[in-house]
Amino acid sequence: MAEVVYKEPSQRQRRVAQEIKKIIASALERGDVRNPTILDNFVTITNVDVSPDLKLCTIYFMTLNGQNLGQIEDDLNAETWGLKKLIASKLKLRYTPELNFRMDTSFAEVDRIEKLLRDPKVAKDLARKDELNLLDKGADNV
Repeated sequence: MAEVVYKEPSQRQRRVAQEIKKIIASALERGDVRNPTILDNFVTITNVDVSPDLKLCTIYFMTLNGQNLGQIEDDLNAETWGLKKLIASKLKLRYTPELNFRMDTSFAEVDRIEKLLRDPKVAKDLARKDELNLLDKGADNV
């Protein structure tokens, strides 16, 4: 099986992603979208990834309370034509990237890890590891 190698985004990718993030965030803030579900929820753009050829753009979002994410994802993806037109008018690029909205699951992943770390079994293992580290350091000093 081939190994997947991820490259760090170039400076241009980062700049374009940052500009797209600003444009979409301000459009959502001003209410430039037609869908009332999007307007009724406080949508935050958390991250934007742009492909190396600047033709594909994945936009990660989150809502204030984390509700209706699936519905809002569908609604945002339905609004891509208008948002793409807005991006084309603001950015001077050869190609306007295709937009794909995805809900940001990193917050859920952080919560899951924090719950695991608070689990009594894990806390007991971490305490035992700290005790062993202290014993090893004490033996090194002698």
